[in-house]
Amino acid sequence: MDPLVSLAAASIAFVGTHFALSHPLRAPIVGMIGERAFLGLYSLVALATFAWMVLAFRAAPPADLGGSGDEGWIVATVLTVPALVLFLGSLWKNPALPDPRAADSARRDPTGVFAVTRHPMMWGFALWAISHIVLWWSVRTLIVAVAVLFLALVGAHMQDRKKRALMGDAWAGWEARTRYWPRWTALPRAGLVLWLAALALWLVLTWSHIHAAGIPAGLWLWIG
Repeated sequence: MDPLVSLAAASIAFVGTHFALSHPLRAPIVGMIGERAFLGLYSLVALATFAWMVLAFRAAPPADLGGSGDEGWIVATVLTVPALVLFLGSLWKNPALPDPRAADSARRDPTGVFAVTRHPMMWGFALWAISHIVLWWSVRTLIVAVAVLFLALVGAHMQDRKKRALMGDAWAGWEARTRYWPRWTALPRAGLVLWLAALALWLVLTWSHIHAAGIPAGLWLWIG
């Protein structure tokens, strides 16, 4: 199979199985095999489809679109910092994460990244995807980035419906106090410690990009 066709198929399988197992198939499968076995099945399917994506990505042409030049790299560099702020901030007291205290988290006032959006993790992934789309580096990168963008933004919408059904008034109240579409003006107030942590991680990840992908990213593109 052509590597790009395989990558497209793998990306569709990764996104499609994620949606199917997270939503329409979750309840009947949990009813048959139990929550713990379901989580194992979910993880196995996700790992298998992701591994397929990785193998197909590596087999596809690495730089066949020519790139968008310095302008694209500047946009990508700027976008990845708030992406990390949103992602890191989403790991603490996030009502969307599987946690027995999720309802309590949903009843609090939204602060930090949750004052920006109730889906900071998803929007962090979305910004990462957009940063790679604007680079216009390769078809393989576009396929993966578009898949991640679709998974993040459509998945966030579907997550609202699922959490509303599972958490009832707690999630309904959280929805009323938060936003799906980000309020970007609130992002600078997410917290100094969070921004510093995101910047430190950004430096590490962009430096690692040189070794993982063979392409300098972020500041390393210009300072070597």
